[in-house]
Amino acid sequence: MSNQTIDEVSEILEYIMENNTVPRNIREAAQESNNLLKDESQDQSVKVSTVLTKLDEISNDPNIPVHARTLIWEVLSKLESI
Repeated sequence: MSNQTIDEVSEILEYIMENNTVPRNIREAAQESNNLLKDESQDQSVKVSTVLTKLDEISNDPNIPVHARTLIWEVLSKLESI
């Protein structure tokens, strides 16, 4: 199940990265998070924990559009279920 969840999260993060209406710092954080999740050299729990922290920080950014914030919350929810 967790690999399927990671794949779903990765798709959402890629959508955020490609969306030009999202500020650059948010897209960069999404890209860093996505790269970290795909990194096979680290333990999965460490990767998920690091990504949760990073995405929680950017979800509180006042410049993030509402649709992107909703997607970030969805990602956070999926990752917390792992």
